Amino acid sequence: MSEITDTETSENAEASTPTVAAGNPDNPERQSFPAYAKLNLSLEILGKRLDGFHDLASVMQTVSLADTLYLAPSENIEFDCNLPELVDETNLVWRAANLLHELLPAEKKRGVSLYLEKAIPVAAGLGGGSSDAATALFAINWFWNLGLSTEKLEEMSARLGSDVPFFIRGGTALVEGRGEKLTTLPPLGKYWMVLLYPEVNLPANKTATLYRSLERSDFSGGQITRELVKSIRVGKSLSESLLFNSFERLVYELFPEIDFYRNAMVNAGAEFVRVSGSGPTLYALVSSQEEGRNIVNTLEQAGYLVYLAETVESTFA
Repeated sequence: MSEITDTETSENAEASTPTVAAGNPDNPERQSFPAYAKLNLSLEILGKRLDGFHDLASVMQTVSLADTLYLAPSENIEFDCNLPELVDETNLVWRAANLLHELLPAEKKRGVSLYLEKAIPVAAGLGGGSSDAATALFAINWFWNLGLSTEKLEEMSARLGSDVPFFIRGGTALVEGRGEKLTTLPPLGKYWMVLLYPEVNLPANKTATLYRSLERSDFSGGQITRELVKSIRVGKSLSESLLFNSFERLVYELFPEIDFYRNAMVNAGAEFVRVSGSGPTLYALVSSQEEGRNIVNTLEQAGYLVYLAETVESTFA
């Protein structure tokens, strides 16, 4: 069973032989940092902006399914990953390292060895790439002793992607605008959830496809998110009626095979299944760790890629 806790990482990804210093588990100088996944407890698309992007209102929550970023000393910036297809100059970890490297004066240029161990499924609606980028910014800032504030890291992270700023602090937050406007919310406390990644063929531009397919009727005024925020602030338990995703209709319409996976979760005992982000990952809150384990065991025996995770109060800040 793939049960993910704050100190554990799933090893579902097939490993490749590391080629960098940070990938050597026997390197006494290497350091490790978790890069947590997120769920969108609510995600409302408010409308399209004049610049072509969309305004949103969302409550995001970090959960314990995590990639791991390893760092070690190096003369140059070097990067490797247990998924070789992710190793190129467009990778957000690589870009984050170079973004910080640009801040260094010529006489103080230095390197770092980076090795990313992926456990969060790629392009899954769980924010894996964005979390990796935020973790790289935080970790390299610490590794190089740059002394950049949390606020500065959030500002820089927006240059790497709309979801990246959230992961600098993590925990529970109201996310607005394109994703760059953050309001920290009180911690939810511990919740357990089952995550299922449907192994279906999706277009490389999945998120862009969903945004292009939005109709005016898919836009909302953010009322559900406001109600969810109000509920969290007064300490109420999460109400499934306030878990909402504007993309959900489109996900099932454009990729109807995902409904098969939703039904599998329901048949395994999940009572209320939602899509996270732009999908295709499905999640369901469960009443206890034991209930989650039972659902995960049932789904794993049927061959599904499934995880048991819990809420994480914050990442680094």
